[in-house]
Amino acid sequence: MNKVLLPKKTIGIIGGGQLGQMMSASAKEMGYKVIILDPQVNCSAAQVSDDQIVAEYDDIEKLIELAKKCDVLTYEFENVDANAINEVKKYTQVPQGIKALSVTQNRITEKDFIESCGFDTAPHVVIENIFEYHRGVEKIGTPVILKTIRGGYDGKGQILINDPQKVCYADIEELLAQGPCILEKRINLKKEVSIIVSANSRQEMTAFPIIENIHRHNILHLSICPAELTTTVQEQIYKIGEKLAKELALVGTMCIEFFVSDNNEVFVNEIAPRPHNSGHLTIEACNISQFDAHILGICNLALPKIELLKPAIMVNLLGQHLENSKEELINHANWHFHDYGKDEIKENRKMGHITILSDDLKETVKQIENNSIWDV
Repeated sequence: MNKVLLPKKTIGIIGGGQLGQMMSASAKEMGYKVIILDPQVNCSAAQVSDDQIVAEYDDIEKLIELAKKCDVLTYEFENVDANAINEVKKYTQVPQGIKALSVTQNRITEKDFIESCGFDTAPHVVIENIFEYHRGVEKIGTPVILKTIRGGYDGKGQILINDPQKVCYADIEELLAQGPCILEKRINLKKEVSIIVSANSRQEMTAFPIIENIHRHNILHLSICPAELTTTVQEQIYKIGEKLAKELALVGTMCIEFFVSDNNEVFVNEIAPRPHNSGHLTIEACNISQFDAHILGICNLALPKIELLKPAIMVNLLGQHLENSKEELINHANWHFHDYGKDEIKENRKMGHITILSDDLKETVKQIENNSIWDV
């Protein structure tokens, strides 16, 4: 696709969560019309869009209906059926294609792809039964993480195994019952980081500053930008990001997550072929956000060089944090507060985020960690 789509055209988004919401907000600000497809009535994205088609993500008839109503089609999560996307390409522009979807929907194909590009992943083996699990632990050693090859997020679909003598085999069998799994060596981490890369159909590319990510209970807690890394590691990460984006024929925005070991080895962890939780801070911290870049990319418009206007920290608001954080807004003029408007508040469900621009990142992190909101 080399066609430029100017404002007033219609963008269709498959998925109505917070990523779709922020995509839609960017698109509307630029003057586009937006239609969401999501099974939940009044989902987060529908609240800031022009229209919603209420349907499951694999409903081909409704996907075709959406495609016929829009000038370009995109998605907010990577578990969209690649075959369904291939079908709706007959009816509208889908500049992202299906290569990135096909590669990243399966952890085995994803790691094989990364390694075929010449980059390291954490040592791993594919296992299908408990006997292969034992051989895998013997081969790569512990600690290891057992992961399903499809789905899974925020720690779901995975088990950390520190001591093979104390493992619960019923938990392992439960994951293996879902199909082949990956047994992955846990890296001695210095940092977990991510990079957001965006491109248009003319192969113009731009990259955001590298972001450090800190997790609590396997859920992203803080994102800190810029990440404190050596110049050599930064250059390596940018090089990997550019190469993977080109090989995946990136159009729009994607995120690549990395492990940086305690001796500065760089391992590619995962690829998300869409905007990412760690990139939310770009809304306030950069000259354009990851969502602006996504809309510019899929509409084949020019992409600017990214500028970090000010260092920033994003903290996720889970269900147990939301109401208390609202109460504290009166005391924090520097909080950029985002509520995703989800109808049902659940523990550990991402309900919003706060971004704080800061001249002293370490002090701001200390203030966040000393705030009892995030101890709930």
